Amino acid sequence: MSIDYYNKNAAEFHADTACVDMAALYEEFLPRLSVGAHIIDAGCGSGRDALAFLQAGFRVTAFDASPSLVAIAQERLGTEKVKLATFNEFSVSEPADAIWACASLLHVPLLELKHTFVHLSEQLKNRGLFYCSFKYGDNETERNGRRFTNLNEALLQQVIQQSDLAIQKTWITGDARPGREDEKWLNAILVKAHGKG
Repeated sequence: MSIDYYNKNAAEFHADTACVDMAALYEEFLPRLSVGAHIIDAGCGSGRDALAFLQAGFRVTAFDASPSLVAIAQERLGTEKVKLATFNEFSVSEPADAIWACASLLHVPLLELKHTFVHLSEQLKNRGLFYCSFKYGDNETERNGRRFTNLNEALLQQVIQQSDLAIQKTWITGDARPGREDEKWLNAILVKAHGKG
């Protein structure tokens, strides 16, 4: 359902999000990684964050489930191949240092989210980092053909408990898009706990 929305509205979504200033989130995430670390951009959308990571000297593997957004991201990233895949279809041959899932996992139904975290954590090295963000709440909603799973800290803890991920840090931010500052987001940095899973 959400994929259909993004296929039909890819250009508008790109225009709405392409120039959003993400520096504050990058500053939480990137300093925790080693130089040249490999980041998976999970649900990369228009490729905004993947491009920023490449320009900062990181290796990036980007994927999205929307063919229209993959095409936009591919154009933006040039030689970097953007993969077409859902969260549960995606895999890497060598585990990555980090996963970046910015406002993307929120489209996964709550009942499927546990499995999705388990699968994605399998793509990470031990002690690998996993950034994710969700609209702040404790329910599932639908708006304009898109479904959203909203999480608070307790729900996040529940959905990752079957994975080998542990919460390293959570924090709340307002929406970075102009005029939407009142929308609250739950941000989290998870770590793949050594010796589990």
